[in-house]
Amino acid sequence: MSIARMVLAAGILAAAAIPLCAQDIKLPPSLEKLADKAEKTVDVTMNKSMLQIAAKFLSDRNGDEAKTKKLIAGLDSVMVRSFEFAHEGEYSPSDVDAVRAQIQAPAWSRIVGVRSRHSGENADVYFKNGANGQLGGVVVIAADPRTLTIVNITGTLDPAQLADLGGQFGIPRLDVGGMRMERKESK
Repeated sequence: MSIARMVLAAGILAAAAIPLCAQDIKLPPSLEKLADKAEKTVDVTMNKSMLQIAAKFLSDRNGDEAKTKKLIAGLDSVMVRSFEFAHEGEYSPSDVDAVRAQIQAPAWSRIVGVRSRHSGENADVYFKNGANGQLGGVVVIAADPRTLTIVNITGTLDPAQLADLGGQFGIPRLDVGGMRMERKESK
C-alpha cells in the first residue's frame, strides 16, 4: 500500500472515530422504563443547538448565570435522568452497572467513589480525558435505595468551571468534601 493511501486510510479512520468519542452513554431500556415506577422524575436531554438556545436566556451580568453561559459554549450535550421512588428496591443495581460498563479506562477515569453502608448512598464521578488540560465529558451516578440520578455531559469542559453546572438543567450539586449529592429544588 502506498504512503498516500495509508495516510488517507488513517485520516478516514480518525474522522470516523471522532463522533464515537463524543457520543453520549446509552441508557439501557430497563433504566428508561423506570419513569413508570417513579414518584418523581427529571428527564433533560439537550444537544448543542438546544444548549445554545438555553444560553441565550442566561444573563451576562449575573455572575452565576454568566459563568454557566461561558461553560455551556463548550458543551455538546447534557443528559440528566433522575428517578425518585416511593419504596426501596424499585430499580435494579444491574441497571446502574450497565451504565458503568460504558465508562471504562482508558478514555474514562473514576475520580470520586462514595459508598455508605449505613444510608445506602452511592456516588461516582467519571471524567473523560480531553485535550490540553480540558475534560471531554463527565458522568455522575448518584444512587440511594429510593433515588437514582445519572448525568452525562459531553463537550469541552474546563475542570475549574465544572462546579458551575451544579444546580443547572437538573444537575445535582456535588459536594465532594461533604460526600453528598444535593439536588437544587426548583421554585
